[in-house]
Amino acid sequence: MNLRPRLLCLVCAGAARRSPCCPRGIFSGPGGGKRPVPAEGFSPRKVAVVVKTTRYEFEQQRYRYAGLSEGELRELLALKGSSYNGLLHRHNVHSENVEHIVQCLRNEGIEVQLVKRRDYDEETVRWADAIISAGGDGTMLLAASKVQDRLKPVIGVNTDPDRSEGHLCLPVRYTRSFPEALKKLYRGEFRWQWRQRIRLYLEGTGINLTPVDLHDQQLSVEQHTKAHISQIEQKPTSVSWPHLLPVRALNEVFIGESLSSRVNYKSCKPRFTFSLHRASYYEISIDDGPWEKQKSSGLNVCTGTGSKAWSYNINKMARQSVEEILSIGERC
Repeated sequence: MNLRPRLLCLVCAGAARRSPCCPRGIFSGPGGGKRPVPAEGFSPRKVAVVVKTTRYEFEQQRYRYAGLSEGELRELLALKGSSYNGLLHRHNVHSENVEHIVQCLRNEGIEVQLVKRRDYDEETVRWADAIISAGGDGTMLLAASKVQDRLKPVIGVNTDPDRSEGHLCLPVRYTRSFPEALKKLYRGEFRWQWRQRIRLYLEGTGINLTPVDLHDQQLSVEQHTKAHISQIEQKPTSVSWPHLLPVRALNEVFIGESLSSRVNYKSCKPRFTFSLHRASYYEISIDDGPWEKQKSSGLNVCTGTGSKAWSYNINKMARQSVEEILSIGERC
């Protein structure tokens, strides 16, 4: 793993501290640990808008292989305790905000390419002068992961601000007033702040060099197989030298079983199966130190950006545990 890549975050150029009403985004660039430098006006000619997959679209995709109609999907979601109308409403809100972003860009004479997250690839990144993620933090992380050019900006827009936080996205006021954010970019009313990403090298046998989006891993094993039949047909490769993956991690890198809790076993009783958790077995060495065998649910390595996300929740202590520790200290 190599911690050299950096990302930058946009803040208002006229303020000494981050202002909640100023645009924020992500920008990759060289160096690290430096003070933000004032930005000049930025006027992209070509922009790729990466659109998230809504829960409504995901459920459609998930059960499409079972041949369910829209009415059957409505009934199935009701059995699961989900509201079909609610999911459809949030999908429509997201779609309207995406259309607003695209229309504002085209009104400025900017060429726009609209891509779903599953179709977002290196070719799209090379084509664009800037990347806009239309979704939440998850879409933002995906958009930033495939940008390898250190001088290509990635800006996040929260397309469902009533339901998601969007820490890495523009403040929610710009979701519906996107032209105002564009004007700030044109006038250079922002500055860049460096952030680290993680590079990952693979070496050994049984390696699939084509990454698979873990968002699709939420499908069942059978559905996952059908959805990624082209990837599955590819034979694993033996790599005798470190191979750099074509992605960069802004939050964290997790190393472990992608379907660890989906190992199904059939019992002696008919129509009864149960699932067992499958642990990860691995050897680990840090900074060319001695190798040590480990068994766990996996290994998580995070950046500073990711230290307040999943990694924080993995390592945080419950309030009750802290109180018990403090009470022990008082008794001593």
